[in-house]
Amino acid sequence: MVSILLAVIYLAFISLGLPDSLLGSAWPIMHQELGAPLSSSGIIFMIISGGTIVSSLLSDRLTRRFGAGAVTAFSVAMTAAALFGFSLSRSFIMLCLVAVPYGLGAGGVDAALNNYVALHYKSRHMSWLHCMWGVGASVGPYIMSACLTVGRGWSSGYRTIGFIQVALTAVLFLTLPLWKSGEGSADEEKRDPLPLKKIVALPGVKEIMLAFFSYCALEQTVGLWASSYLVTVRGIDAETAAAYGSLFFLGITVGRAASGFVSFKLSDSQMVRLGQCVIITGVALILIPLGNAFALAGLVLVGLGCAPIYPSIIHSTPEHFGASRSQAIIGVQMASAYVGTSLMPPLFGLISGFAGVGLLPFYLLALLILMAVMHEKMLKAVKKA
Repeated sequence: MVSILLAVIYLAFISLGLPDSLLGSAWPIMHQELGAPLSSSGIIFMIISGGTIVSSLLSDRLTRRFGAGAVTAFSVAMTAAALFGFSLSRSFIMLCLVAVPYGLGAGGVDAALNNYVALHYKSRHMSWLHCMWGVGASVGPYIMSACLTVGRGWSSGYRTIGFIQVALTAVLFLTLPLWKSGEGSADEEKRDPLPLKKIVALPGVKEIMLAFFSYCALEQTVGLWASSYLVTVRGIDAETAAAYGSLFFLGITVGRAASGFVSFKLSDSQMVRLGQCVIITGVALILIPLGNAFALAGLVLVGLGCAPIYPSIIHSTPEHFGASRSQAIIGVQMASAYVGTSLMPPLFGLISGFAGVGLLPFYLLALLILMAVMHEKMLKAVKKA
């Protein structure tokens, strides 16, 4: 029965990734049909991020009241409804409205699933599950592309993913008894939900929030600006830069698959440090003028280095802060992640407007240093507590 539930969780992580890249892949056509400016996709992204922040902060209260399985099932159902809302939207305002339940649902799934896996499964499963998210995020654009190619339009792409989410919702509701057999077995159920003020006051929490903020800001900044850096600063043609930009995400996905095996030998903290060392190597190759081949290889290395950090930080949360607090702390970590991905890439855009895109490696280095320092300070803080 445990293996059946694990298979369901793997499917849930694939499903979680499926819609994440749909807006970016469909927006060049969507904005024309809806009469919206090309840049207005950022507004939808911010609304979605706002919803995920809210549901992440509420995850502790909701999970303790309803259970991780029920929260996951209802959250996936909410994202399915939102995807159908996207498919029916014929105005930019309507897209903004349905972005609210999508963000709330996505954040609920993310926080509940990550905590449940951190409590009940080995570190390797956390890495492999996040690898499955990468698979979903990679497949989503292909589904959208297929719908556009055969002339069915972007609405059909959203509707197709919506039907997949509906099927997963049914599976989740049918398997709720399996979730309940694991819930309440640890000491995570022995207290009332923690208010945000008390969560942040716990030793090491502010540090891990900043570390998670920095990591997610770094990952999203690379994904958004790496191709522009390669074209503008290195003089690489746009097609090659775009291809290697996609290899950054492939590096994360493949790296997480490999991290699951490496975690047999290394602890979560060692996995985080290993990832940071690989990232700094990649940034150095991008920065040092050794030729374009080194810069492209550096970009792939940054992706590989990013791979173990997110799942390892999440999986180590119960160990560092206790099972009774893990859902609350993972919730604020998720919120910190969404703030980082929402604010820091646009901030670099503003900076680059004045100082040039060539500052990208230094910007990434600053985020990496902040991440590493905060992670080590967190380890010291929880050791003393």
